[in-house]
Amino acid sequence: MKRKSIDIPSCDNCKNSKDFFCNLSEPEKQIISEKKGDNFYKKGQVIFYEGNHANGLFCLYDGKVKLTKLGKDGKEQIIRFSKDGDILGYRSLLSNEPYHATATAMEDSYICTISKEKFLTVIEDNPKLSFKVIQLLSKDLKGAEQHLIDVAQKSVKERIAESLLLLQTTFGYLADNRTINIQMSRSEIADMAGTTTESTIRTLAQLNEKNIIELNGKNIVINDMKELIKCSNSYD
Repeated sequence: MKRKSIDIPSCDNCKNSKDFFCNLSEPEKQIISEKKGDNFYKKGQVIFYEGNHANGLFCLYDGKVKLTKLGKDGKEQIIRFSKDGDILGYRSLLSNEPYHATATAMEDSYICTISKEKFLTVIEDNPKLSFKVIQLLSKDLKGAEQHLIDVAQKSVKERIAESLLLLQTTFGYLADNRTINIQMSRSEIADMAGTTTESTIRTLAQLNEKNIIELNGKNIVINDMKELIKCSNSYD
């Protein structure tokens, strides 16, 4: 597939008007933009690896990214997704530790890179931005705690339904307002829900048979949102 052409502008002209840096002053945006890099990542290409030294911040200009960790058994666990305007790698920069997860492009993506020094300079001088970072870290912690509870207490069916709801909340719908705006393989959905690919295939087929969802290859259509929400909370 031919790569689409995108010219990434400076931070003060970014299309992602509600992104992480939107509240910065013009001088601060200029600081962030100085020597800012931009890279194109093909679908499936790794942006950074878990355990590598963190030396910069990544800002997703256009595309979709998944963050994964490897378990002791070598199985991949999807811990979070990122979309247009999201930042990646901030936790490792602030803690001065290696990256805690591996970031992989889920579709062709354009990503800006900002040096650690520029990022920390702006953070130190901008209380509002510092508070945003605290909010992001709190959200990450809340998500991690909820996932532990889900794995321990929820059935496979509930976790699969909850994973589909998370995908819809994160990426929205296509133009038909029914198809989730991301293509996921069955194994990726299994990695989200913390179960096997076989169990995921079986559960999705059951939801499809009940007309709660519709499966079109890697596209998933939500036919009955209320029932899907019930499935995510039921304990049958």
